[in-house]
Amino acid sequence: MIIKDVVVLREAADDLEAGRVFYDQRETGVGDYFWDSLIADVESLSIFAGIHVKKYALYRMLAKRFPYAVYYDIEDEIAYVIALLPLRRDPVWLEKKVRDRT
Repeated sequence: MIIKDVVVLREAADDLEAGRVFYDQRETGVGDYFWDSLIADVESLSIFAGIHVKKYALYRMLAKRFPYAVYYDIEDEIAYVIALLPLRRDPVWLEKKVRDRT
């Protein structure tokens, strides 16, 4: 599958910022590392979009370095990142967050 672009929706960008703030509160600088790591994961969708298992009607890619999942969909050769959510949350909360955005 050819992906021409990867678009991060506003709510997903907010998720990313919330994760950065969370990790920076734990230890200074970790939030920036989190941000860079998740951005690299999102950018990898330009190559790997479409190979992941679907969960809650969206593709779900597990982040490489943090317990996060990237939920995305593909339309017209564009990967749309819908959510970036922490996997250590209640599965019911995760499902609700994802379904509310689809």
